[in-house]
Amino acid sequence: MDGDAMASMTEVFDGAVDNSLGWLTDHATNVFNGLSYVLNAAFNGINGSLTFVPWWVVALVAAVCGWRFVGRTFAITALIGLWLCQAMGLWAETMSTLTLVFSSTLLALAFAIPAGVLLGLTSRSIKGVEVFLDFLQTMPPYIYLLPGIALLGYGPATAMWATWIVAIPPAMRLTAHGVRMTPIQYRELGTAVGMNVFDHLFKIRVPFARPSIFAGINQSLMLSFGMVVIAGIAGSGGLGQAIYDAVRKLEIDHAVNAGIAIVVVTIVLDRFSQRLGQRYGARDGVTARFTRGGRRARPVIPERSPSRRVRRGGRVL
Repeated sequence: MDGDAMASMTEVFDGAVDNSLGWLTDHATNVFNGLSYVLNAAFNGINGSLTFVPWWVVALVAAVCGWRFVGRTFAITALIGLWLCQAMGLWAETMSTLTLVFSSTLLALAFAIPAGVLLGLTSRSIKGVEVFLDFLQTMPPYIYLLPGIALLGYGPATAMWATWIVAIPPAMRLTAHGVRMTPIQYRELGTAVGMNVFDHLFKIRVPFARPSIFAGINQSLMLSFGMVVIAGIAGSGGLGQAIYDAVRKLEIDHAVNAGIAIVVVTIVLDRFSQRLGQRYGARDGVTARFTRGGRRARPVIPERSPSRRVRRGGRVL
């Protein structure tokens, strides 16, 4: 294929993309305006609630939860780190960043986990979804801001849109992997005791996939933080925009302060999500309950052969 043909194909593709975006802008403006309003309203509501509460209340709650689920050292570290965010005058920006991360990640997980379960239940011959997930993960994240800005405008809505796309692939991929890796003997055992489709899914496959699901949640959280920082160029607010403004004005000290705040919050959430995954993502008790006809089925224990019975203390075992 010569250079002219390649340039012509590229021009056709670019024109198709521009025309599609223009058609959406002309014919679906009300839809995207409504979506932008809902996303911005959700962001403002959650962020307003977090900033209304005094900073020391949020820090104490984080420390208590850290002490309960992770450990004393983590609780002290989280308390000091959040106090540092307040001392640097970045508490409002920190809460805005947390709001963007939590809301976007929850929306992504609400889609990615069910979709990952369905993908894990299908045949491995479906490669198109895997290729599409690879495409989403390898595409430079800046690209996702462009359609968001064109359709949703500048602000938190675009940041939530872009972060939602970035957070979907790891959770969806790891959920599907966990569902696929359910040992065959347990699947056959569920069929043998008469489990229906839903019991088979929620009592065998999903419990075995929990470690992989929690690993996907952790990765989605970390990627969300990275995307929220990048989304500062789209007027998302929070620490990402603080860094972007500091870079434009060459205010190195402000950029370093915002970077430290991002590191603190990222480490706190990373350790906390990892610990929750270790605590609630274990496979303990996966095979403890098998039901049949609404009643618990007793495990079948083979009877010992007479030749192996041993007499102890006058009793035959």
